[in-house]
Amino acid sequence: MRLLIASGNAKKVVELRRLVEQAGLSLEVVGLGDVPAYPEPVEDGDSFEANALLKARAGALATGLPTIADDSGIEVDVLNNMPGVRSARWAGPGASDADNLELLLRQISDVTPERRRGRFVCAMALVRADGTEEVLRRTMEGVVIDAPRGSNGFGYDPIFVTDGHDVTNAELSPDEKDAVSHRGQAVRAVMPLLAALEEGR
Repeated sequence: MRLLIASGNAKKVVELRRLVEQAGLSLEVVGLGDVPAYPEPVEDGDSFEANALLKARAGALATGLPTIADDSGIEVDVLNNMPGVRSARWAGPGASDADNLELLLRQISDVTPERRRGRFVCAMALVRADGTEEVLRRTMEGVVIDAPRGSNGFGYDPIFVTDGHDVTNAELSPDEKDAVSHRGQAVRAVMPLLAALEEGR
């Protein structure tokens, strides 16, 4: 059985595919580049959950495949939980990861370290071929530091240190990051649903 990951982010597809394979499932995981193109929805939901469902519903409708999609981002307490759902375009449409990261650092440049608490959030949606839906939410708590470190990961990883660690997410190995990340937690939580899908339940 094929499972569509409704994401055009190649790194995210690789990350999710690795986690699915580690769970021992024999689902063939495909990304948007592996299926005929279809109109992707505008991510205009007011929550991570709403955006994840928009993407998963569109993928399932267009392809007939069970579809998994996530919406994730960073919330910073002192910014009233922003960037939030705007994380990928915080510095404007077409902004790069570096642009977004630099803007966030400028916005909290005068904030003391103890007030730089925040979290990564991942909402994971599964829409089955029959239209039934599930959405799960997981978080990774930590602090935003004042300068990027590390070259692994993507997005805001170079400026985020997860609780219990003294290195940024971008300094963790893929396996170390998977063990604690918001996305890793969400994928593990959705695995029983995917296993049931594989078994035809």
